[in-house]
Amino acid sequence: MARDLTQLELLTELEPVAEENVNRHLSLAKDWNPHDYVPWDEGRNFAALGGEDWDPSQSRLGEVAKAAMITNLLTEDNLPSYHREIAENFSMDGAWGTWVGRWTAEENRHGIAMRDYLVVTRGVDPVALEEARMIHMTNGFASPTEADAGFLHSVAYVTFQELATRVSHRNTGRVCDDPIADRMLQRIAADENLHMIFYRNLCGAALDLSPDQALDAITLILENFQMPGAGMPNFRRNGVLMAKHGIYDLRQHLEEVVNPVLKKWKIFERTDFTARGEQTRERLGLFLERLGKDVLKFEEQRDRMLAREAAKRERTELASAGLG
Repeated sequence: MARDLTQLELLTELEPVAEENVNRHLSLAKDWNPHDYVPWDEGRNFAALGGEDWDPSQSRLGEVAKAAMITNLLTEDNLPSYHREIAENFSMDGAWGTWVGRWTAEENRHGIAMRDYLVVTRGVDPVALEEARMIHMTNGFASPTEADAGFLHSVAYVTFQELATRVSHRNTGRVCDDPIADRMLQRIAADENLHMIFYRNLCGAALDLSPDQALDAITLILENFQMPGAGMPNFRRNGVLMAKHGIYDLRQHLEEVVNPVLKKWKIFERTDFTARGEQTRERLGLFLERLGKDVLKFEEQRDRMLAREAAKRERTELASAGLG
């Protein structure tokens, strides 16, 4: 029976793959400047400098766009916690350290661009945004599994999480009804996609190296998956709004994130698992079946909720027109 590899053994064996993928990433990544995505001519002083403080009437963003932008930005804000998790589980030596530093620097641009955009355009209340940032960053972030995180759990989690973030950013851009915000979020989503590919390739190599052990980590991560913003203020309310309006919902999670990655790794075609791995794969298959049923249940509830809201709006409009 094959033994599980230690963290050090995994990192040592996979370092050539990390180096190859760091070089690949650097050859494909495009440098960009956050300030190029902010309409600075719309900016003006707040009351502390003799101007006017934020008022809801100043925002051109709808309720869904606000919820999504705040959620996505606060997620990006928690970068110090993610850096710590990645650095502890990947190490800061050799190609691993090069990646951790580069990834952190690229991720930092996302928060800079989004915050500057929201403050300059007065898209959301900057005081409430800062209060939420303080709470969220003070709480920090920890692995969503109860198991000791380790390299395999960490690389499996970020593979799915980076892809989920890409989907969320891309769809947020579409609901902002502003070509500048859309362009900015497309740029950020393109970064997230390259990050996902790095992690997906590393996790794929880990599957080849220690199949049963890697599949254990992947399955545990999917069974316990939460977006990294789960602890932020109003996360549940904003998450429901985002799911209800197609920013990020269960079907997107299953069909645009989970299934494509598992297919890329050929999880259900592989022949290199032992009896232990086969048991885990069966468990994963049952989990995906349940998730598929949950998708249908959620969509039925969402359709009923949207129909009730539409009927209520119609009654309100008729009453205001004196026809109700």
